[in-house]
Amino acid sequence: MMELTVNGEQKKTEAETLQKLLQSFDIEHSEKGVAVAVNSTVVAREQWQDYQLDDGDKVEIIRATQGG
Repeated sequence: MMELTVNGEQKKTEAETLQKLLQSFDIEHSEKGVAVAVNSTVVAREQWQDYQLDDGDKVEIIRATQGG
């Protein structure tokens, strides 16, 4: 188990990859309007499945929303 900071909050997770972490938040790979950065670097959607997380990483998950 590792500890990450996700959107400013400390989280403990067993997810080893970015995709598994996102799935734990009910975010699917095919979902549009989602961007993810790890340690201030944007990770391309094509890399989510293989991107290995490390203890202490800072993950920002951004969802586009519509509004007016």
